[in-house]
Amino acid sequence: MKEERGKKKEERRKKKEERGKKKEERRKKKEERGKMKGERRKRKGESQMKPENYFWELVPAVRCIFCSIALRKRMPLPSGLGHPFKKKIYVLLNVRYLKHLILPSKSINVKNILIIDDEEKLRGLLARIITSEGFDVIEAGNLQSGFLKLSQHEIDVVLCDVKLPDGNGVDFLEKIKTAFPLTEVILLTAFGKISDGVQAMKNGAFDYIVKGDDNDKIIPLLYKAFEKRQLQKKVQQLEKRIADKYSFDSIIGKSKALEQAITLARKVSPTESTVLLTGETGTGKEVFAQAIHENSAHAGKSFVALNCSTFGKEILESELFGHKAGAFTGALKDKKGFIEEANGGTLFLDEIGEMPLELQAKLLRVLETNQYIPVGDTVPRKSTFRLIAATNRDLKAESEQHRFRSDLYFRLNIFGIQLPALRERVKDIAPLAQFFVGEFSAKINKKPFAVAPGFLQKLETYQWPGNVRELKNVIERAVILAEHDSLTPEVLPYEIQYQSDQSGKSVSAFSLASVEKLQIQKVLNYTKGNKAETARLLEIGIATLYRKLDEYKIQ
Repeated sequence: MKEERGKKKEERRKKKEERGKKKEERRKKKEERGKMKGERRKRKGESQMKPENYFWELVPAVRCIFCSIALRKRMPLPSGLGHPFKKKIYVLLNVRYLKHLILPSKSINVKNILIIDDEEKLRGLLARIITSEGFDVIEAGNLQSGFLKLSQHEIDVVLCDVKLPDGNGVDFLEKIKTAFPLTEVILLTAFGKISDGVQAMKNGAFDYIVKGDDNDKIIPLLYKAFEKRQLQKKVQQLEKRIADKYSFDSIIGKSKALEQAITLARKVSPTESTVLLTGETGTGKEVFAQAIHENSAHAGKSFVALNCSTFGKEILESELFGHKAGAFTGALKDKKGFIEEANGGTLFLDEIGEMPLELQAKLLRVLETNQYIPVGDTVPRKSTFRLIAATNRDLKAESEQHRFRSDLYFRLNIFGIQLPALRERVKDIAPLAQFFVGEFSAKINKKPFAVAPGFLQKLETYQWPGNVRELKNVIERAVILAEHDSLTPEVLPYEIQYQSDQSGKSVSAFSLASVEKLQIQKVLNYTKGNKAETARLLEIGIATLYRKLDEYKIQ
């Protein structure tokens, strides 16, 4: 029994040795295969680095491109691509550029990445990996060289090491964001510290990653950073277009009255003074308010506009000051008011003459203290904004008749600008008409219409009670109705085509207009000059009443 156990033990030992030998043989074979694979990869890499090794493989592709270009330009097809073409083809060996030859009309969206790292091998490895993803890589070995590269190229994203010979990447980040605010920065470090990470994010870093641990995050982060950069550029372009749209240069007209108003607006724009814009309806008061905002220190911040004639007292108070949940029936949740929304920006109150007296007192308090209380709340809140108000009423006369608070009037009228009516700047009608013709022609996909002399003459002799807004609407109607290449008087509304030539002369005692004028005067005397009450008794709109008063020269 003892001998049998010894034999079995010896057999197990021999089998174990045999398994060990086989395992060792497999390991050696694996090492040999690895070496052979490495040599093949090395040879393949060397061959790819030499254009002549794969030059003739690209000849069919290049020939196809040349044929495509020849067909497009109606040139004879090349019969071959011999040695005379060889130098030219070498230039085109990069496949990306071959692709752009086929589609020459499409622009190349270059993604520039700057790598700043003092470790040359690691920098080279990162450059190869990132280049393989379609990015264009620029390298720098220190901060000074990196900043020079930033000045010479339009860099989208910077990959920067934290520890560098000539400084710290976290501190350098602040310098980059100051000089190139749209460039995104990703910081790399071999020694991750929470304090450095926090400070980097405060300085504006896109991300902060550790070398080795977060290598798989680099490419996704680059794509995200590039997307953010593109979005920021679009926002910047949009802001520029808005600023151009609402600049003083975009206001059309060269009449003396308009230029005087623009000059005053330019002077008051950089200040924080409250502005009161007065003038008839449709003269462009909101356009001036936008231009003042875009040329002030508040440009880029909120511009909040509210028409005071749109709402009743309770709703207007809620819209202006906001309200707490449960302040009144239907107030299911807290709501911000326009005053809070305008914090740091500009609040434009149109038709401020229509604001109820009770709200005028609250508004005056806000202007004096920069504090307001939402409806249903008891705690004051602060909001700093610039106020621009507009009205088509004579607020001085309204305050003298106690229909507008005199203290609020004096607070608003720090800097008043009177906008001229369109009939007072007749020579601006032609350029305005041409502008609106081009705008509305583009909207309906038509070529800009020519303006016939008779058409323009009718426009210039009309009184325009609705001012620029009315002119705009008339031009839109004319463009829609036009059937030929030019706008003629036939496409104008009836009242403009057959306007009376008696403008400026006294109304006949037997005409219907005379009866209308006498009736308006009678009702005005009865209401002691209250225009709102007069309009109600006459059963006409307040705007219609003002137009009639101006038409009949009733004081």
